[in-house]
Amino acid sequence: MKLSRRSLLATTAAVAASTVPAAQAEAAPQGHGRTVRTGFERLAADGYALLDGQRVGVVTNPTGVTRDVRHIVDVMHADRRVDLVAVFGPEHGFRGTAQAGGSEGRTEDPATGLPVYDTYQISGQALADVFTESGVDTVVFDIQDVGARFYTYIWTLYDCMEAAALAGKRFVVLDRPNPVTGRQALGPVLHEEFATFVGRQPIAQAHGMTVAELARLFNGEFLSRPVPLRTVTMTGWRRSDHYNATGLPWVPPSPNMPTPDTALVYSGTCLFEGTNLSEGRGTTRPFELLGAEGVDARWAEAVNALDLPGVRFREAYFAPTFSKFAGTTVGGVQLHVHDRDAFDPVRTGIALLVTAKQVWSGFAWRSDDWIDKLTGSDRVRTMIDAGAGTDEVVGAWQEELAAFRRVRRHYLLYT
Repeated sequence: MKLSRRSLLATTAAVAASTVPAAQAEAAPQGHGRTVRTGFERLAADGYALLDGQRVGVVTNPTGVTRDVRHIVDVMHADRRVDLVAVFGPEHGFRGTAQAGGSEGRTEDPATGLPVYDTYQISGQALADVFTESGVDTVVFDIQDVGARFYTYIWTLYDCMEAAALAGKRFVVLDRPNPVTGRQALGPVLHEEFATFVGRQPIAQAHGMTVAELARLFNGEFLSRPVPLRTVTMTGWRRSDHYNATGLPWVPPSPNMPTPDTALVYSGTCLFEGTNLSEGRGTTRPFELLGAEGVDARWAEAVNALDLPGVRFREAYFAPTFSKFAGTTVGGVQLHVHDRDAFDPVRTGIALLVTAKQVWSGFAWRSDDWIDKLTGSDRVRTMIDAGAGTDEVVGAWQEELAAFRRVRRHYLLYT
């Protein structure tokens, strides 16, 4: 008998129906007495009751996987309890083949035959029209975030919620862990006049929330027309959990986010995108390696002298294969985080900017003042240019951060 791909996938539906085998579901991560179950696992275990009778479209990328690393689109497409009719891809694309600032465009998924619509840099009524064209009744969001305001997937979430409201669609968010914990929000809060796709609304640079919590915040605070929203929470996740405590597989959310270690430093060292130094793109340790031609050991010495909590800096030399300084050996630092709970990525990022400017005469901001978009105002740039130290810069945003933390508390779902 000849089987279609859908029929072939359906032969494993006993597993797909509940997402993971019972024995695997009972197993806990090594050294921990609990299992983290994602929003998708709980949705599937409930027989997709939340999607019953709905034509469904999924906003996702390579991170939308089950515990045994099958993609949720494949799993849902093979399950006749789900009427999956469309996929929507963010920056980097549904299958994750595009580099930063790119997408895969409108395609057909060869694995399922489903139409894949591009959402990158589409918003408002234009994106609402895409949802209408696709014929969906419910838009489902399942993407792994990394906890930083300038990581664009959370603004894809925001734009899709806004567009779903305009198009009269339901919206469901399937939650996943914040890989760098959800203990607290850190860093400056976006000033609205600096809003871009790396920051639509005034939230902290390291927001300390999951995507379901952010969806609740967006709906309650920022969307002019709230969307009919349902969130499927995780079980077993605690706010203090780093990603290795979850027992879940790590799939790089984008080409330059290879490991949870990358995510840990990203909300601070991504600020080097706004400078003429390499942020490590084109190396095996993006955002952990930073440098430029002409930088020497004085940088590591200067930043180590600050005795920042939880991290040390090694004098490093590397040659990026693409992006800034491609093919050129540069000098700089590598971050080595030795105490994740003590480490403050945003303070560390500011300290690195301050010391880089002090020890390297070639230091410059990007000519388009991209640093202002990343930090959410011109304050960091102008203060550092005026000679401010790390503590002075960090102190300047504490009042607005405290205000954001008070609002944030109302939308948290986990302890």
